[in-house]
Formats: sequence, C-alpha cells, structure tokens
Amino acid sequence: MTIANNMIVALDIGTSKVVCLVGEITPGGDIEIVGFSSQPSQGLKRGVVVNIESTVASIQRAVEEAELMAGCKIHSVTVGIAGSHISSMNSHGIVAVRDREVNEYDLERVIDAARAVAIPADQKILHILPQEYLIDNQEGIREPLGMSGVRLEAKVHLVSGSINSIQNIEKCIRRCGLEVDAVVLEQLASSHAVLTDDEMDLGVCMVDIGGGTTDIAVYTHGAIRHTAVIPIAGDQVTNDIAMALRTPTINAEQLKIKYACALAQLTRADEVIKVPSVGDRPARDLSRQALAEVVEPRYEELFNLVQAELRRSGFEDLIAGGIVLTGGTSKMEGAVELAEEIFHMPVRLSRPQGVRGMEELLRNPIYATAIGLLHYARESVGSVEAAPLAARTPEELDSSSRFEFPGMFGRMKAWLQGNF
Repeated sequence: MTIANNMIVALDIGTSKVVCLVGEITPGGDIEIVGFSSQPSQGLKRGVVVNIESTVASIQRAVEEAELMAGCKIHSVTVGIAGSHISSMNSHGIVAVRDREVNEYDLERVIDAARAVAIPADQKILHILPQEYLIDNQEGIREPLGMSGVRLEAKVHLVSGSINSIQNIEKCIRRCGLEVDAVVLEQLASSHAVLTDDEMDLGVCMVDIGGGTTDIAVYTHGAIRHTAVIPIAGDQVTNDIAMALRTPTINAEQLKIKYACALAQLTRADEVIKVPSVGDRPARDLSRQALAEVVEPRYEELFNLVQAELRRSGFEDLIAGGIVLTGGTSKMEGAVELAEEIFHMPVRLSRPQGVRGMEELLRNPIYATAIGLLHYARESVGSVEAAPLAARTPEELDSSSRFEFPGMFGRMKAWLQGNF
C-alpha cells in the first residue's frame, strides 16, 4: 500500500485464481479501481500453500499486470487467508474503569483481558473483533468511549490461524518483493463487500463458496458472531464431473462453468451437451440433466454441512436476514433454489459493491473477497490518518512520503521477523 498517494492494494490468493486490485481512495472516501488482474492460481490446495514456487509465480504475474494497468509500483498488499487451519471462538473480558469514565486505555485493557485465552502453540491470533461492550451490566453498547461507569466488559470474536500457514503466505509475497500490510480472514473481507448494514443488524449468514474452501460468517446485531471454514467447494464439483463423465479436469471445469446446474429439476432431458473424452477418443453426447444429477448431490452435501455448522454455532434461529451466497461457485444456476429448499429461509446471491470503476467486470461474486480486502484496507488507513490524507496537496503528500518513519520501522520489523 502506498499511503502517500492514497493507493490501497488487495491480493486475493485463492485456490483457483490470484486477484490483484489497486484502488485509489478519493477525497470523498470512495474507492476508485485503477488496476486489476486475475491470473490462474497454482500452488494452493484448499486455501493453503502447498508449492511456494508456483504460488510466487502466480502472485508475480497478477501484481505485474495490475501495476501496468494502474501505472504505479506496488510496494505492499492486504492479503486474504482461508483454510481449515482457521479456528475461532467468542471470548469475554472484564476490567475496572480507572477514572469512572471509559477512555482509550480502558478499552485496550479490556480487549487484552478478552484475548487472554489459551490457544494452541502453533496458532496465532489474526483478529480480535469486538461484538459489544457492557458498562455496569448495561448491555448492547457499541461505542463506550466517554461513558461513565466502574466496570467495563467486552465481548469479542477471536480468529486464529496456523502460524506456519500464515508465514508461508507472507513468505510467498515477500519473495515477490512486496510487504504485507495485513493478513485478513477471507470471509471477514467478503462480508465487507456483499452484506448490508440492515442484514448484519437483523442477523445473516454469509456463505462464500470459492474454489478450495467454503467460508462462513454469521452476523447478528451488527457484529460478527461465528466464523467457520468447510474444506469442500468448487474443486470438488469439478472432480466429481471429471470422474463421473470420464473427462479431463480442464474440460470438466469448462462443463461446470458453461452447462452445470445445481438443481436437476431445472434442466430438461432433451438438452444435449458435448463431453470431451480422455485421450484421442471422440467426444460424446450427454444430456444436461445427467450433468446436473452429478453436480446436485455435491451442492446438497455442502449446504447440509453449512446448516450443520449453523446449528452447532447456536445462531440458526437468529438469522432473520437469511443466507447470502457469494464466491465463484455460488453463481451456478439452481444454487439459490437448492439452498432455499435445504435451509428453509430466504437465500440471495450477492455481488460485491462499494467501489467505482470497472463495475461491469467486478460486480461478480468471484471478486467478493478481493473487493472486501480493499474495503478492509481503506478502513485500516482511515483509522490511522484518512482525514489528513484526503486534505493534503500533492506537494504535502510528496514531503510526507519522504519522512514516513512509522512505515519504515514497520518494514524493518517485518523483515527481521521474516528472516530470524
């Protein structure tokens, strides 16, 4: 991220694709897309790096193309992370208010108290997400600063991930000559781009179905309550098609995108498609309904697993806003209808919003995580110094970039952590 000229960069390293987005924060606080690239991803399996060299090559291609379009040099990125190594829990902290009025120091202490939970030695806390505060048993407080009281409590959602998996992603990015501004849980990022405030207040479950993982985030009363990762997604659908129809994986992926349907009753037996064979055998004719009968059980299994996770979390009866589907694999015809049959609640397919430029291309569930990462990066910049940045002249920006000591020390610290 180049703070000096209001640029933010998102890098979504997925199992099936690597997306790099360069956004410019306008004086009004909007995000204008000035650079974009999407490249096939190689080197990841179910959201986790399994081949560093291939992953580095995929990232390099995506970043270079985005740099070319944006006309700027990318120095650091906000990156998403997923995978079955991610775990989460809700925690609770209590402190005494020192001066009978809640200040920043009290907030820091209560968050520290809430994060003081035992996690495995190989895990690292990624996010501490406040849900609500209580002052002298008064519930439902979102902004406690300046309020009077003697006892402050915080309810938070803690997200942790495997240290090795996080370090492998950071290593791949640094091998490309880039720094990491933040590692963000992918469903947290996606929810920034696809959920409305009304849905989060009412209660909603977002299901981001990607290539390698299905990511779940549950919101009620405007705060995140539960997150989970299911290691079944689009790749398994492709494999099912390849195995059942005896066709190469690359052809199975094309059949899935062009012709597959998640609900067989929406297809007709007289719709015929060509299925390439393995080797030099001729292509075969197959009804589209037969293809749907291969795909539907996998989607049904996936939605049943999501429903089981919702029941386990205890929030199934609290999501009056229903289910929001996003991610590339959610676009399939019949997915919404099948989900409504299984969940017995409203289901909608959501496209990412909140950015300007290239709307026709980017209003696609495939880019929900990448656009969400831009939203997350903008909020991170805003929490530090968004107002001064929006008001500075180009000359002031140039002078500020020459004396950006905090960023320099941050990069030195990151380099030391990565090399020792």
